[in-house]
Amino acid sequence: MSRSKKTPQAKARTSPSVLSWRFALVMVLLTSVFFALVARAAWLQVIEPDMLISQGDMRSLRIESDSVMRGMIIDRNGEELAVSVPVEAIWADPKIVIEKNSAADERRWHALAEILQLTPAELLNKIGSNTQRRFVYLQRQVNPAVAGYVRQLKVPGIYFREESRRYYPAGEVTGQLIGFTNVDDVGVEGIEKRFNDYLTGTEGRKVIRKDAKGREIEVITRERAEKANNLQLSIDQRIQSVTYRELKSAVLSYGATSGSAMVVDVQTGEVLAMVNSPSFNPNNRRNVPAYLFRNRAITDTFEPGSTMKPLAVLSALEFGATSLSSVVETSPGYMRVGGSWVRDGVNNKTLDLTGIIRRSSNVGVSKLVLSMPVEHVLSVYANMGLGIDTGLGLNGESSGMLSHRSRWSDFERATLSFGYGLSVTAAQLVKTYATMANGGVSRPLSILKTSEIHPGEQVLSRQNALAMLEMMEANVLPGGTATRAQVRGYRVGGKTGTARKAIAGGYGEDYVASFAGVGPISKPRLACVVVINEPAGDFYHGGEIAAPVFAKIMGASMQLLNLAPDASEQAQISIAGGANAG
Repeated sequence: MSRSKKTPQAKARTSPSVLSWRFALVMVLLTSVFFALVARAAWLQVIEPDMLISQGDMRSLRIESDSVMRGMIIDRNGEELAVSVPVEAIWADPKIVIEKNSAADERRWHALAEILQLTPAELLNKIGSNTQRRFVYLQRQVNPAVAGYVRQLKVPGIYFREESRRYYPAGEVTGQLIGFTNVDDVGVEGIEKRFNDYLTGTEGRKVIRKDAKGREIEVITRERAEKANNLQLSIDQRIQSVTYRELKSAVLSYGATSGSAMVVDVQTGEVLAMVNSPSFNPNNRRNVPAYLFRNRAITDTFEPGSTMKPLAVLSALEFGATSLSSVVETSPGYMRVGGSWVRDGVNNKTLDLTGIIRRSSNVGVSKLVLSMPVEHVLSVYANMGLGIDTGLGLNGESSGMLSHRSRWSDFERATLSFGYGLSVTAAQLVKTYATMANGGVSRPLSILKTSEIHPGEQVLSRQNALAMLEMMEANVLPGGTATRAQVRGYRVGGKTGTARKAIAGGYGEDYVASFAGVGPISKPRLACVVVINEPAGDFYHGGEIAAPVFAKIMGASMQLLNLAPDASEQAQISIAGGANAG
């Protein structure tokens, strides 16, 4: 019997073996990822959540603003002098323009360029290729018709923004006074600049949250808009227009370089008119030279000439160097003062104070001024408002020049009496005459309409101030130097001024012609100054070219204010005779 060998078989394992290294690696990686995610989430949610919040806000939060129109400027009667009208700005988002390839649509792109007065290449260059920029202005303050046309083009990346544009209904009549704003609606000249903060409101601001479809779902914060203030000036647009018309006509007629004129209410100090010529249209300032923006009535100074003679006479009266009944010997019509000569045009012989003003005697006022200390003359001039600003508070106002040095030669004292050796502005000169017309009470000038009258300061005796009004009235009547200043139906008074313009080393051949006056004499209400700079031709005296302008302005102004005529029938016949003779 044969024996066969049997192969032993492997036994099945009945217990689990140790984890393989692959499985362990996977578990370690999964655990690491889990803990990394937990750590990252904890970092973002607990330690530094601001970044995610800001990212979310960038996608859902929007800021909307409510634009506020700039306040209006109106005259004393409510007439609009400056208003804001709604317009739009056209802007582009360079990123959208480039991504949408807006320029590829030639028909629309060329139409857009044409309406913006650009070539297609210039338009594309203006937008640029920097996709990081998200805002580029294409044109500011476009009218609704242009904005509507561009909106219909529907060019991708081209958008609109509401803004306002300033409009000035009076145009050049109030150009230098009102000034203007820049493209951002900020005042840069005149009243617009001086009262910019007052005229500017505060835009409303609202922070909202929107969903993915752009729907408003939550208002986070809201700041209400603050309405701008309207500004009411003391200007009477009717008087302003008349004053500008007459001044412009005179400047053109006499070939003058420039001119200024002002009308002031003597009882309140309010400025009713302030004009300059040449002027400019603030609604269209393209190619306008910058020097035309200057308000010459408050910035430009000049030697006032004989318009200072009433102040010189008043100085002598106030000091007691003379009296209302005094007379002055002016023969032979000239005198030597400190090595120089003071002359009159003719030999006026003996003159009373009224005669000195009526005949505009240099010799007469020189003798009065030389009879008292120069410090007293300077004190009266300063109290009347010379050498200091007028209280208007406007940008660029000059204080003129009134020297207070310790040493004066006799000739300098003499020339001070007839308007040389000092300089004034038209605003200062009209303030001086307003003080005389107001019984010697000096009030600061105001460009704003006010309900409270400044109490003022008594700088002259009332008796002397009223006496000077009658002296100046005699100057416009027959025999005076200003007969062309007469106003039919009204008693007015004033003084002419004709002064050579100073140049290096002395005086040249150019003149400043002026006239300052008041009316009605019986109950003074208005003071007016007219200054015409460098008239050309044969006419250059204040009585020839400035006095007639005064007459037209004052006549129209008193009628517009419904002031009662106060001239006697005999005076009106005299005026008519003088007009016929002229």
